[in-house]
Amino acid sequence: MASVPAVLTSEWTKIRTVSSTVWTLISAFFVTIAMSAALCALMNAQFGDLPEMERATFDPTLISFSGMTLGQLAMVVFGVLVVGTEYSSGMIRTSLAAVPRRGAFLFSKVAVAGALALVVGLATSFVSFFLGQALLGDHRTDIGAEHVLRAVIGGGLYMGLIGIFSMGVATMLRSSMLSLGILMPFFFLVSQILSVVPGAKKVARYFPDQAGSKIMQVVPDAMGSDPAPYGPWGGFAILLAWVVAALIGGYLVLRKRDA
Repeated sequence: MASVPAVLTSEWTKIRTVSSTVWTLISAFFVTIAMSAALCALMNAQFGDLPEMERATFDPTLISFSGMTLGQLAMVVFGVLVVGTEYSSGMIRTSLAAVPRRGAFLFSKVAVAGALALVVGLATSFVSFFLGQALLGDHRTDIGAEHVLRAVIGGGLYMGLIGIFSMGVATMLRSSMLSLGILMPFFFLVSQILSVVPGAKKVARYFPDQAGSKIMQVVPDAMGSDPAPYGPWGGFAILLAWVVAALIGGYLVLRKRDA
């Protein structure tokens, strides 16, 4: 029976030797930074044209994370591929034969891939913030301002947890195509659309992306957004609950079903 260090080493080798997982992390980093920088530059140029309410509640920290709407999709792909590749390639049988304790197998995979996603998420968040502030000109804020550091670190944790959540979902569904077919429309379309539909928005604000993104806000109800019944840490706790539920679901499916 393989030891935990050996399993962790094996999972690290799988991730770094599969080009698709590496490139999705690189994409998450550069897409987020590029999109955030472009929107910060545009905001600086058109700040005077904003409605009075949006100028009054302008959040320079949050706007520097605007590229995460796309960057998180790359994190979704990363999380799905880390798990889904095992099933599509048939390697899951070999992996479970080498590591028959399915809990040890799953959570070693999550530990390695999750740590990598969190590191990339934090790097992305800090670079996006500092570059974005440089492009905001007179409208910028400082990392030492109240609650800003919390928001920057929270942005990195948000991206990492979205990746881990996707791993849990992919483990439950046991298919990369099915997982991506559900998660990509959910984050990119369903969640965004329902968040602006009267009545439905009360449910949508408890979705993982809507709740988790509150950790990146410094100004309450930033940019004229609707108030939420929870604060930054409350939203982060909701995201964490989604992640835990996905991982528990993935573990139960992996334990009860054949490879």
